[in-house]
Amino acid sequence: MSDDNPVGIVLVSHSAEVAASVAELAKGLAGGGTSVPVAAAGGTEGGGLGTSSELIAAAAASVDRGAGVAVLTDLGSAVLTVKALLAEGDELPDNTRLVDAPFVEGAVAAVVTASTGADLAAVEAAAAEAYTYRKV
Repeated sequence: MSDDNPVGIVLVSHSAEVAASVAELAKGLAGGGTSVPVAAAGGTEGGGLGTSSELIAAAAASVDRGAGVAVLTDLGSAVLTVKALLAEGDELPDNTRLVDAPFVEGAVAAVVTASTGADLAAVEAAAAEAYTYRKV
């Protein structure tokens, strides 16, 4: 995959602030992540806590460059909302995947890996591998 056609990353949280902060952290740790399109889809349209299929779909469309879109979620209904969008089949860009990964560590791994020009499978694998990161 070339740097001109990177995998897009969508970070879905129940909180707009959490999603935006994790996106900022991941891009910063990837050296700015300017070549990787990352979008936060947090909260509801009204600014409250929750998830919004409309915000998620818009975020996925905004990062789609044709190389696939990796979607990472925080918990509960965020996962269910993304699964429902994927099941509908026409709400998200082709080659969009829900990635089973820890939200913060997985987001960092996904953005760093995508910034190397890796394909969607490699981005997904790197994010999922974050489950094995030991802290003690």
